[in-house]
Amino acid sequence: MSHHATYIVTGGAGFIGANLVAELLHRQPVAHVVVIDNFRSGSVENIMAACARRSVGAFAGTILPCSTAALDWDMVLERYEPSVVFHLGAITDTTLNDEAEMFRENLGGFERLLALVGESRRHGCPVRLVYASSAGTYGAPPQAATREPFPESAAGQPRNVYGMSKWLMEAAHRRAAERDEALPVIGLRYFNVFGPGEARKGAMASMIYKLARRLLDGQPPRLFADGSQARDQVAVADVVECTLAAGGLAGGLARPPKPGVYNVGSGRAVSFNQIVDCLREALGIPPDRLPTEYFEMPASVRAYYQDYTRADIAAAALGLGWSPRVAPLEAVAQYALWIRSQGRPVGERPV
Repeated sequence: MSHHATYIVTGGAGFIGANLVAELLHRQPVAHVVVIDNFRSGSVENIMAACARRSVGAFAGTILPCSTAALDWDMVLERYEPSVVFHLGAITDTTLNDEAEMFRENLGGFERLLALVGESRRHGCPVRLVYASSAGTYGAPPQAATREPFPESAAGQPRNVYGMSKWLMEAAHRRAAERDEALPVIGLRYFNVFGPGEARKGAMASMIYKLARRLLDGQPPRLFADGSQARDQVAVADVVECTLAAGGLAGGLARPPKPGVYNVGSGRAVSFNQIVDCLREALGIPPDRLPTEYFEMPASVRAYYQDYTRADIAAAALGLGWSPRVAPLEAVAQYALWIRSQGRPVGERPV
């Protein structure tokens, strides 16, 4: 086995995953990064573009084209001996109604992976596990009505099958942690993530990307009436930094990160009206040009829609030594200028 560190990134050809792969190689150029992805929504182009943005050269790690639900985790961990597994691979389409497929893909193999992490620690070659959960685990907690931050304890009433799949991952984690309090596993509830590399997400790209793209294409931005719905928007660079901190590879702690489940957001909620105003200012498109169009939210969307989200990020600061570096609207403005500078990316999917 090579003496260089090995990291596994499932979903590494996706939006957040590819950015994480590039950042790992930026910080540890000789690391061996193993990407596991079924390429349902990811693309090798995401990896290549992310590596180019971080100036790390061509990706020269390993790619395993496989669904994590069908993966033989025993074989993979034995063969590659990773120090950290970043498990981001999942179906992330929140509108998917095929419950069996969602649960099969997002939960398949996860309990076995948890067991193997526990065994690795007991055998003296510990593997740390960081997995992606979601703000979708919250649904509409009481804090949404009063527009207050969501503490981690408020989750548990997801409004769609995607959020439920992530909640059940957390439930499996909790059961494993009850048997082994020192289990080195961290779940990260990502809120609304945006930034470079999401163009190939198509319909699941962030509203920030979609709205900026419409303005740049000479089309009016369109919002659900009355545009006051607000979300915790967090830049992908901050999300990657938090994910690395959870893996013990970043952050301001002198000790290992504390196992558990954490919110990953900006800690602020911004309305879609504020986002459009910010994009207009950054791109120099005043309201009298391409005025915003408002339309009523369809009943099918209302059934699962979250009108308000805002992460309480105090626990992440204490347990992971992480806090976001950039305010959301500042990041939105920077991102808008970046989108304009890039033109149409190769492989962009319709939004």
